[in-house]
Amino acid sequence: MLNIHDLSVSFNGDYLFEKVTFRLGAGDRVGLVGKNGAGKSTMLKILSGETEADSGTIAFDKEIKIGFLKQDIDFVKGRTILQEAYQAFGEILNVEKQLEKTNEELVTRTDYESESYHDLIDKVSDLTHLFDILGGYQYQGNTEKILMGLGFKRNDFDKQTDTFSGGWRMRIELAKLLLQNNDILLLDEPTNHLDIESIIWLENFLKSFGGAVVLVSHDKMFLDNVTNRTIEISLGKIYDFNKPYSQYLVLREEMREMQLAAQKNQAKKIEETEKLIEKFRYKATKASMAQSLIKKLDKVERIEVDEDDNSVMNISFPVSITPGKVVLEMEHVTKAYGDKTIFKDINLLIERGSKIAFVGQNGQGKSTLIKAIMNEFDFSGTIKIGHNVQLGYFAQNQAEYLDGEKTLLDTMLDAATDANRPKVRDMLGAFLFRGDDVEKKVKVLSGGERNRLALAMLLLKPINVLLMDEPTNHLDIKSKNVLKAALKNYEGTLLLVSHDRDFLQGMTDKVYEFKDQSIKEYLGDINYFLEERKANDMRDFEQKKEPGKPKEKEVEKKQKNYSYEDQKRLKTLNNKLSKAESTITELEKKITKADAELAENYEKLMNDSKWFTAYEKLKTDLEKTMEEWEQTQEEIDKM
Repeated sequence: MLNIHDLSVSFNGDYLFEKVTFRLGAGDRVGLVGKNGAGKSTMLKILSGETEADSGTIAFDKEIKIGFLKQDIDFVKGRTILQEAYQAFGEILNVEKQLEKTNEELVTRTDYESESYHDLIDKVSDLTHLFDILGGYQYQGNTEKILMGLGFKRNDFDKQTDTFSGGWRMRIELAKLLLQNNDILLLDEPTNHLDIESIIWLENFLKSFGGAVVLVSHDKMFLDNVTNRTIEISLGKIYDFNKPYSQYLVLREEMREMQLAAQKNQAKKIEETEKLIEKFRYKATKASMAQSLIKKLDKVERIEVDEDDNSVMNISFPVSITPGKVVLEMEHVTKAYGDKTIFKDINLLIERGSKIAFVGQNGQGKSTLIKAIMNEFDFSGTIKIGHNVQLGYFAQNQAEYLDGEKTLLDTMLDAATDANRPKVRDMLGAFLFRGDDVEKKVKVLSGGERNRLALAMLLLKPINVLLMDEPTNHLDIKSKNVLKAALKNYEGTLLLVSHDRDFLQGMTDKVYEFKDQSIKEYLGDINYFLEERKANDMRDFEQKKEPGKPKEKEVEKKQKNYSYEDQKRLKTLNNKLSKAESTITELEKKITKADAELAENYEKLMNDSKWFTAYEKLKTDLEKTMEEWEQTQEEIDKM
């Protein structure tokens, strides 16, 4: 479908990636991964035709249609949901417009016998035929069907897009892509702002999509569930494996370990050869042998070990001054947009040092309450800010507040005070903006880099109460971990909105669930909350599932519905599954033992081909057994 050959892109003389080559085929679902700023979004823009590469070629199959979902969705204000979704049918809308104009002209004309009048009739006939071929009589019905499948109600269709949250607006954009019947989908962080229900819908759609998909995401579970191939951009190179993300990480590490071992072995042989050369160089009888060894050594291709980009942010949130015991107090807080009430009669008291998570499905009011605290709009009820409280706010769309025409340095200097202005360059360096990076304009930064800049700006102000709304959007996995550590060590008060269980784990001491216009308090962290809600994870909770073991009567009822052959088959499969699990445990123990043996006797075992053959067989057997386990489990699930 698409071939990329020797593709190179540089900024200010430094290559984002250089001479990159890969191919996309039907059925490929590629996870494009790498650190913030590695060039992932740039790669998608090049593949979409929005940006040109410095060099290299991109070859497409004929009549390939490409759909591109960008990080930042920019809808035209004033359009309804239906009107925005109809933008997927540009050609149909153009023909429809021409038809309306031509028909209006026919109505006003009275020269029925003239040649121009007959030409108009022919034009209407041609346009009507084209409209039919393009699917003009079906596009409105198809649009409504897709929107309702994505969770919209019919009474939402005439509401304007800017009255909906980021997650719902993302669904509109996804609907447009789905309606276009694209052959290749390019998705730049599609799960940002989506609740779990929407993420799972997107997962199922992408898994059944027959074309090619290239997606950028920092959601590990989403990558594992959707992709069958991983391409990592790192330090200007790409690493391409036909495995989902987690399996790719294991293979990438194994590959690097093998490179290190081979490099070490090669270095030892080179050292031995150099000693021989030195020994024989000045002996007349051995001079020719020395020259032969030198030539042989010159021909040796040195083994290189892939570099890893392990640079991470250095971040901490100091507390400015100690506030009063009560930092926030809310009484009867209510917010509604027209007839739609977001929340009603919220009463909440937040004490100094609290670490609180706001959780719930999109549209339940989590972000709205944070904005109410920041006094961004009118609401009824009262919100009192405590004594000496200094609020720091990281908005879900924080990057949108940045001026794209300013440089990073100017952005920070403009936000700085006299006290911290001399430290601005050091602060940018701590957030991985070093050297000439500080002279870049904000508009050329990736989403993750903008979020890092916004976090750096947050530290320019005195803060003792942090309000953070989805701060991990756009951040790569390493940056997420650094931010989490910084927030865990933060000694002030924290209010955090997130859908990410991994990020929330161990972070907070209190959880508020937003549901049905009200909130409910849980005294514990996210794991305690999920246990109370009888949910295995955030996916179960946000889908309103009550997972766990079914009731005994339900099990008995299901078993009674099985035929004798089915029961016998199910028993065989369960035995097979149990045996596979035992084998996996045993193989993992053997591999762990072999790893320890290799670490202790590295020099000896490196030259023992028999030992290495047995070692590799253990790994092959483990992978094969795990595949058998997955297949058996799938058969059981189907039954």
